[in-house]
Amino acid sequence: MSQTVDRALGILPLLARGPADLGQVADHLGVHKSTALRLLRTLHEHGLVHRQQDQRYRLGARLFALAQEAVENLDVREIAHPHLAALNERTGHTVHLAVYEDGEVLYIDKVESRYPVRMYSRIGKPVAITVAAVAKLLLADLPEPERRALAARLDYPRYTPRSTPDAAAFLQELATVREQGWATDLGGHEESINCVAAPVRGPDGRVVAALSVSAPNVVVTAGELLALLPQVRRTAEAIGHDYSGTTPPVPPKEAEASADE
Repeated sequence: MSQTVDRALGILPLLARGPADLGQVADHLGVHKSTALRLLRTLHEHGLVHRQQDQRYRLGARLFALAQEAVENLDVREIAHPHLAALNERTGHTVHLAVYEDGEVLYIDKVESRYPVRMYSRIGKPVAITVAAVAKLLLADLPEPERRALAARLDYPRYTPRSTPDAAAFLQELATVREQGWATDLGGHEESINCVAAPVRGPDGRVVAALSVSAPNVVVTAGELLALLPQVRRTAEAIGHDYSGTTPPVPPKEAEASADE
């Protein structure tokens, strides 16, 4: 990256913390005021910074517009699909991606298992919201008043003896899911099907989608499926980093190896 571009980009994190005057910008960059002024003028021309009446600079409206446009045009399904396919390749089980929209949790992608047994689920089909692992993750992320209002108006079908029986039990389960950061459906919708799920988080830390791995207990036991939870969580985190445009942290062992080189 050229030094000029590097310096110009270095101004934006400073202004994200609040307005700054020319001297503060120059000190932050370690350059003369004339250089800082030239960079600020260029950013101002593009709407990325704005000069206030008190002669201090802040982030410009154009920057926020670009950020909003970028977020609106993000397609979590497109970003996630290669990760879903890779997880399916490693585990052999059915992988789903779901989102919360207009009071429903919908599957937006699915990669089928490699074995003959097939799950009855379809892209675009609402999930069983009171028992599905993906639904628990998405609803657990809602603000508490919204969670309580939703729980109060839901029906609680007894799909199996393990189904969530009522609003109180549902809210308690959502609280547990919110605290632990993952969810399960162990025979709550179909007695023969188990599922583990993890959240996909956006740049603000909110859950934008939920990823799950499901399998019938004739193929793997619930315990064997739960053993895949670390893989499911790592995959969900990787999708989140791609979606947010962030670099995942280097695992401790890799960081130590790099330091020794």
